[in-house]
Amino acid sequence: MTGTGPTRWELLFADLEARFAAEEAAVREGAVAELTRAEHASIGLSDRLRAVVGRQVRLDLADGEALDGTLQRIADTWLLLEGRGARGRVQHLVPRTALTGVVGLGRQGVPSAARTDRLGLGHVLRGLQRDRARVLVRTTGGAATGRIGRVGADHLDVEEIDRARPVVRTVPFAAVLRVSEA
Repeated sequence: MTGTGPTRWELLFADLEARFAAEEAAVREGAVAELTRAEHASIGLSDRLRAVVGRQVRLDLADGEALDGTLQRIADTWLLLEGRGARGRVQHLVPRTALTGVVGLGRQGVPSAARTDRLGLGHVLRGLQRDRARVLVRTTGGAATGRIGRVGADHLDVEEIDRARPVVRTVPFAAVLRVSEA
């Protein structure tokens, strides 16, 4: 075979080489996409929330209420949000189980670095009980305002002292949507 252009065999091998390169690129892209999906699957909601501590978010609660504010602290089972109320700044302790959505998260996550991230809701509520803080406890069935009188393994007692006849309302943790400064 003579001539100045590429031979038929050279064209065949060039075509095969191009196909192999395209297949390798597709495999590489697929592997990168699969690794990215696997990495995203390993990031929990707490980690994504930790990444936006100090920033504004909106929390959608199970009763349809939306709380806007600055995310202050994240633990495995609860979060602390600082918002605005009728009397200025107010803090809301929100169990993770009360969330139906969060607006304002980024794509990244930050792993837990503090031992306090493992503190349960009961531990924080016992701190509020010790301080005799006046709180508003919003539940799936309404609200109770008063002081926390007792914190059990899975419930709390709210002493509603502002009533004509004070009552003690026992609230299961599962019904709590938020505990706010009152």
